[in-house]
Amino acid sequence: QVFFKNVKIAEGGAEPYKTLATDGKFIARGINFDVNKATIKPESMGTLNSILQIMKDNPELKFEIGGHTDNDGDDVYNLKLSQQRADAVKTQLVSMGVESSRLTAKGYGETKPITDNTTDNSKANNRRVEFVKL
Repeated sequence: QVFFKNVKIAEGGAEPYKTLATDGKFIARGINFDVNKATIKPESMGTLNSILQIMKDNPELKFEIGGHTDNDGDDVYNLKLSQQRADAVKTQLVSMGVESSRLTAKGYGETKPITDNTTDNSKANNRRVEFVKL
């Protein structure tokens, strides 16, 4: 017998390039970090590879990578953590071959929530990385 545990089944998300073309930004829900750290989790590589491919296919694209947190904890700490996470994503994409000049990184902390911070789900939605077309 074979047993699986700690399995996640993800719902299909929006196609990044179509979202960028219509909205000018893409919320990368698949980029995750260790708790209270800027260490990118290995399961984030699929999303990062998708962004890499978009950038290879569209050499004119430039992005601001925006890091966002929920409102748990200190405001100053969250701002610093969000900047570190945005920097980590930029560093990873540059290490994969993206020109550094095509990316900027900005931490917003908890200043731009997309939903309230009253439940675990809403807090998870606010903890995000956004790619905004420049």
